Amino acid sequence: MSLAHRKDSLWIVQFVHRISGLLLVLFLPVHFYVLGLALNDAAELDQFLKWTDSPAVKFAEAGLVGLLGVHLFGGLRILALEFLPWSPRQKTYAATALALSFVASVAFLLRAF
Repeated sequence: MSLAHRKDSLWIVQFVHRISGLLLVLFLPVHFYVLGLALNDAAELDQFLKWTDSPAVKFAEAGLVGLLGVHLFGGLRILALEFLPWSPRQKTYAATALALSFVASVAFLLRAF
């Protein structure tokens, strides 16, 4: 069985899109836990929010924004494939989506400090 198709840049983009979705799913329980703290335990929420001021958490948040960007722009690319005619510039669109995701996460990181 040949795996040559896995070296194609569009296959890699689709793989990154799926991995970003899985990583976002892993983040959701933490997000819901913090929302629960906001509703039920203000003191513990304050402690948690103090912890989030650390640089490591700021970098993780920037990574999260990057994951959101990759997943968002990858999803838009898939919608474009579904509803627009095929274009030979699909690889350019995929690279643009990745670049926009990177810009969004760096902008978020710079704003955090």
